[in-house]
Amino acid sequence: MNFSPEVRAVTFDVGGTLIKPWPSVGHIYAAAAAKYGCKIQPAVLDQRFRNAWRELKNFSHAREEWSALVDRTFAGLLESPPSETFFSELYDRFSEPDAWHIFEDVVPTLESLAARGINLGIISNWDDRLRPLLDKLDLSKYFKATMVSCEVGFPKPSPVIFEQAAKRFGLAAQFILHIGDSAEHDVAGARAAGYQARLLERGPTDPGEDVIRSLWELKNL
Repeated sequence: MNFSPEVRAVTFDVGGTLIKPWPSVGHIYAAAAAKYGCKIQPAVLDQRFRNAWRELKNFSHAREEWSALVDRTFAGLLESPPSETFFSELYDRFSEPDAWHIFEDVVPTLESLAARGINLGIISNWDDRLRPLLDKLDLSKYFKATMVSCEVGFPKPSPVIFEQAAKRFGLAAQFILHIGDSAEHDVAGARAAGYQARLLERGPTDPGEDVIRSLWELKNL
């Protein structure tokens, strides 16, 4: 895929783009529930989480919203909802690096781009656990700008969070390329702010227009 020769900075989404829960959300949820005597297959919780996530509207990543989401995922499976038992433990678990997996194409790509003098940044809908997590994963060092929705007050796809990153770089938006795994939040949001954008879809499916299959494709910048 060809990119504009004028790309001077690249920003990345985090969840699903740089890292993913490990082994999965369902595995982590199941391990927490097992401590309270409830054995549930991870695959069941993975599906229930996906269903609950799809139903969300205007999710701001606040702790109480995460608590409600977890309760919804476990609805009908437990005598007492996680908000009354193990939610705090589960919330803290996702702040630990071993609950996450860095995709194999991430670090080599970041190192390659940085070595060529391309500024790097993060634009993520997340809560206050993100910055410490990136430190623990040894990823923070790559990024000149880290924009987190809970700090900016405007989550993607709002153009505001993208505009704030451009100001941090000191660049016009047209010189910035954003990469993420959400067509709505990442691609549409970035383009509304004047960025270039590509959708990241890892896997065997045929790539569509303006879609990349791996971060390795950024070597063509």
